[in-house]
Amino acid sequence: MSSRSDGRGVDWAPGPGAAPGPDGASGANGVSAANGASAANGISAANGRSRDGGSPSDARRPRLGRARDWAELLRISALFTVPGDALAGAAAIGVRPNAHTLAAIGSSLCLYEAGMALNDWADHDEDAVDRPHRPLPSGRIPPGAALAAAGVLTATGLGLAARAGRPALTVASLLAGSVWAYDLKLKHTAAGPAAMATARGLDLLLGAVASGAVAERAMTSAAVASGVGAEVGAGTGARTGAGVGVGGAGTRAGVTADAVRRALPSSAVLAAHTLAVTTVSRREAQGGSALTPLAALAATTLLGRVVASPGGPNAVRLPGPAAIRLPGPATVRLAPHHLLGAAYVATAARPLWHAALNPSPQLTQRAVGGGIRAMIPLQSALAARAGSLGTALATAALAPLARRLGKRVSAT
Repeated sequence: MSSRSDGRGVDWAPGPGAAPGPDGASGANGVSAANGASAANGISAANGRSRDGGSPSDARRPRLGRARDWAELLRISALFTVPGDALAGAAAIGVRPNAHTLAAIGSSLCLYEAGMALNDWADHDEDAVDRPHRPLPSGRIPPGAALAAAGVLTATGLGLAARAGRPALTVASLLAGSVWAYDLKLKHTAAGPAAMATARGLDLLLGAVASGAVAERAMTSAAVASGVGAEVGAGTGARTGAGVGVGGAGTRAGVTADAVRRALPSSAVLAAHTLAVTTVSRREAQGGSALTPLAALAATTLLGRVVASPGGPNAVRLPGPAAIRLPGPATVRLAPHHLLGAAYVATAARPLWHAALNPSPQLTQRAVGGGIRAMIPLQSALAARAGSLGTALATAALAPLARRLGKRVSAT
């Protein structure tokens, strides 16, 4: 569930414009080092080495990396695009966010960050050539620490999903498997974008299945209270009272299957957007053909029309849609999902168009970043289309937070 870029990342390594120090020594930020050593970030080093034997730029850096190094590795500004998956999943099945939805959000956040850490660990050698400023190749974070973090975050994510029930744990396990498969095997193959799209779609289904567990418990309790349950005989199989096939296991399976069925259209829309963005990201470090961002732009426009269309069977009519009267007899009525869908298209389309006009690495990276940020209004539009206006507004409120933090830490 991650994408890569080096164009807008935060780089704390000394630049080429460092002022020379005494005796011809080069000192970053105008601070010189003794005996001709190079000092970075205002830290002087004797004999060209730091106290821990590493490079001068690592002189005061903990061996496991600083907090800001981990923030760069984990792309924390992209975290704001994650909660909307589970919230849109809950909205898709007509359930208000509940404690199980929060567990799904926590699980998604952990698995997302596990993918980020694993992504850089798997590409450590490649980044040493193409992206030497990244936390691992620059030595700011040891590769082993990144791999350990990926393992711990994955285990934590699965543990949180288990709190929402066995069906949620099953979906989270599939999600974790797709993340690890993408980072370790599929990223550089033709199946890479599809694997990433699958992961994002599963994330929305995780929110739906976890949120639906509350309805499952309510239905099971009602069935038990009314005396309708499965009676299992030694040789007769399952029998239900009054000919109604509703019981504990049957109820659980039925509710889970229904949640998946109802959330599948929203999951497919989110997966399609992820597929387009991931396809563009495959050439973000080198740039490439204008055809890829053009294809992603067409996909974005099509998806915008999908989320602006009338909602499915789960949708409810929202009160007071705005009416805009155009010149002539036409009147256009706008519902919240129309406006949020337009915000989605506007967020993704402009940088994609720029990348199509000039597919340079810098503009391609901006297009990928725009596609990541566009997930928030897309999630909001999906929630509003399903009739959950409150959930849509809560999700949309994450956008300015992501934008503000994205100015300090790149989301790609």
